[in-house]
Amino acid sequence: MPPPPPRHRAPPGPTQRQLRAGELVRHALVEILRVESFTDPALQGHPVTLTQVRVSPDLKHALCYVEPLRGEAAGEVIGALNRAAKFLRGRLGHEIEMKFTPALKFVRDESFDAAEHISRLLADPRVRRDVDNPDESSDASSGEEPF
Repeated sequence: MPPPPPRHRAPPGPTQRQLRAGELVRHALVEILRVESFTDPALQGHPVTLTQVRVSPDLKHALCYVEPLRGEAAGEVIGALNRAAKFLRGRLGHEIEMKFTPALKFVRDESFDAAEHISRLLADPRVRRDVDNPDESSDASSGEEPF
């Protein structure tokens, strides 16, 4: 006999509260990164894009997705940001009004690589031909003549 279904199901994605908190943290971190001068050489001369911040349901942890400009030295920059996470958290605590200042963890945003891969696929001449002439490719593949 299968177990009874749970009474309360977690929502499939982040709640409105998590989304609002993530955007609040993102905007504050962008401003902090813009005005702070860091002594770590990996952060000097490497502007970063902070694309998204995902906050845990208890709002105590924030996963920050970053991408260095042109993807240069991504591993070094993300390592330096993680080393500076405690400092950034301290500065963040002064900038936002939340019960808890979330612990920060920085990871590379892979969505730029995925978008570039899709662009390369769509630029392929075979795919371009099918996209430009969708009716011809479907008629040829079905073996039927058009009306």
